[in-house]
Amino acid sequence: MVSLSTFDYVLIFSFFAITLFIGIYVSKKSGKSASEYFLSGRNMPWWLLGLSMVATTFSTDTPNLVTDIVRTNGVSGNWVWWAFLITGLLTVFVYAKLWRKSAVNTDLEYYELRYGGKPAKFLRKFRAVYLGVIFNILAMSAVTLAAIKIGQIMLGLEPWETVVYAGLITVVFSAVGGFKGVVYTDFLLFFVAMAGAIGAAYYLVNLPEVGGLDALLINENVVGKLSLLPDFDDTSAVITLLIIPLAVQWWSAWYPGSEPGGGGYIAQRMLAAKDENHAIGATFFFNIMHYALRPWPWIIVALASLVLFPDLASIQEAFPNVSPDKLGNDLAYSAMLTKLPSGLLGLVLASLVAAYMSTISTHLNWGSSYIVNDFYKQQINPEASEKKLVAVGRISTVVLMICSALLALVLQNALQLFEVILMFGAGTGLIFILRWFWWRINAWSEIAAMFSSGIISIIINFTSVGAVLFAEETGVFPAWSKFPIIVLITTIIWVLTTFLTQPESKDVLRNFYQKIQPGGPGWAKVIDEAKSENIDIVNEKEGWSVPSGILAMLLGCVFIYSCLFATGYWIYGETTLAISITITALVSGYLLKRTWSKIRAKVL
Repeated sequence: MVSLSTFDYVLIFSFFAITLFIGIYVSKKSGKSASEYFLSGRNMPWWLLGLSMVATTFSTDTPNLVTDIVRTNGVSGNWVWWAFLITGLLTVFVYAKLWRKSAVNTDLEYYELRYGGKPAKFLRKFRAVYLGVIFNILAMSAVTLAAIKIGQIMLGLEPWETVVYAGLITVVFSAVGGFKGVVYTDFLLFFVAMAGAIGAAYYLVNLPEVGGLDALLINENVVGKLSLLPDFDDTSAVITLLIIPLAVQWWSAWYPGSEPGGGGYIAQRMLAAKDENHAIGATFFFNIMHYALRPWPWIIVALASLVLFPDLASIQEAFPNVSPDKLGNDLAYSAMLTKLPSGLLGLVLASLVAAYMSTISTHLNWGSSYIVNDFYKQQINPEASEKKLVAVGRISTVVLMICSALLALVLQNALQLFEVILMFGAGTGLIFILRWFWWRINAWSEIAAMFSSGIISIIINFTSVGAVLFAEETGVFPAWSKFPIIVLITTIIWVLTTFLTQPESKDVLRNFYQKIQPGGPGWAKVIDEAKSENIDIVNEKEGWSVPSGILAMLLGCVFIYSCLFATGYWIYGETTLAISITITALVSGYLLKRTWSKIRAKVL
């Protein structure tokens, strides 16, 4: 437990006061209508939305998760989430403009744009509960769990105290300020969070016990954890940490903030953008910051923690008051922060509070938007006034916060929850990518994928059948094959369902195409049939930008991964390698700029 100075308290409470002021200041305008409350009138600039995305994905559980990964599997273990860059850039250069053109209020409203009839209505309302409530609460509980661990380690707080103190202010400004309040405070939260992360990394690596960066990199506890790629002599590690994420996971798994084809709170920000170019700019900026630059302060602290706290026993010895059910490698990040001096300690605590508030407020507003627009308005009160919708939004915000806080009190490990959420979305991602470009996919395809993925995940992860099939040494299948098998079975089921059920009606498909203009060979049958009836649904002014979008995605991956690797090798002091990768980043960045210019021209 650390002792906070008066200056530390001033920093923290000033931050609280400013965020509450912003929420109250924008509350009057945010409360005018549901569109203002959830999308801020669709007039947000790219830089503000981009910063909001970055701030949202920097939650209190993120440094804990990265620390857990580094201590368990080394730096290369981060490929489990670095691989999501591919789907992130596919969203940037292919799907961002499609989402903005759809003009829906939530990404779930898309279901009744793309599909028709009772299956579409069922899918929309079920996903509203499934994602907006169940998955959303799981994600928020992971963030709150991290806050609980930080509160225990650094301030000696009981879990319930952290939940009350951290959650109360967040839920107040989220419920009052709506989406505009969330985005405006995210602007402040981003800079506070980044300053705290970088300041902590710089100070902690220079602790006498660590001895500076050079000493850290040759420490016996650290040397084996530094590689950015897994040991290629360890087949299991290569398959688990690199091949599966890059070959299967990025396109097949649904995860909040990294949805294939865009979705969730990322889609919410794209829908709130001024226009299609602002939607593209926001998501691209987010991906650069999220993958290329931000991980390194956390990685450095994680590596330094291996010097001071080489194992769980050393953490338990240093912090005997930590609940046994909360003990894990993710605690090492909080343990390191107890070494910070006054002033910097206040800033870092404020940054962690900022990270918590940003993520939770986004999830609350996003989840509430599903409950209001896709469930309450559709199923309970279609004639509800705008004032009534905002009131329901504020009430659901409070309820979501309470539920996630209660769940967080019984959880133990952030990485464990990350893997569970990942498994439950396995196999559904390909539908989210293809449904824009292949007319044959229908509502039953998504229903089949959603239920089969969940049921198979439960069987494999939580029953004796799964325990027998994937036992470490005696199982029928190797442990690493869990995820690919779920993906394979789920994909087979939804593809068969697609061909065994009727396609969507001509009117639904034609109306969708006419509004979105997705283009491509996957719509040829629909276009040709419309032409045969003298119905023109194609806007000849819009060319098919997907090929150039995919090229931009590939160039973007080279650019951002090069930035990520170059930063790492500069830190490691491997100058020759760092220079060559930096040059690769510059060349790919130049080529990307030229390709992006063509995409922007087509959008305009």
